[in-house]
Amino acid sequence: MKKYISFIFIFGFLFFFQSCSSQASIDSKTVDALVDSQEFTFHAQRANPMNYEVINIMGSIQNAPSTRMLQLDGENYTIELKKNNLEVVLPYFGRMFTPSYNTADNSYRFTSKDFTVNKSQNKKGNWTLKIKPNDKRNVDEINIEVFKNGKAFVSMRSNDRQPITYDGYISKNDAPQKENEKL
Repeated sequence: MKKYISFIFIFGFLFFFQSCSSQASIDSKTVDALVDSQEFTFHAQRANPMNYEVINIMGSIQNAPSTRMLQLDGENYTIELKKNNLEVVLPYFGRMFTPSYNTADNSYRFTSKDFTVNKSQNKKGNWTLKIKPNDKRNVDEINIEVFKNGKAFVSMRSNDRQPITYDGYISKNDAPQKENEKL
């Protein structure tokens, strides 16, 4: 029995460090500057649904990993924070209490012009941002915890669905393209 426990421990230890080492990090001064300016983009790499029905369905899919995390493409699923604009494009996996027949309303895809940001920094240097969109009726609060190395953890709290969390990283906002560069 001890052999199995030690094997599981070693395997988990190696898996944890492999996943941490494969992701790039940025220095803490850059992270502080991005968060302080409130101009950055969160890139979601993993979604962590809280609904056990979703987790059980994910576990029943053939050849699926037995984790409760869903791997995402960090380039397509983002939260872009600017001084006067908040743009959220994140998938949702879980239970909705007031479902919509419009499939575009099932995920978090919205732009907010009226929102408040409360930020604080703890003793370890990690930032916590609480974003409250005032012009969106179904999103109550977005909590973003940004670590010193640029990794981030997002928690979405809604009025009409179960909570969900996302893991990822932050980066500088992309510069807008000029019209002649698009062609």
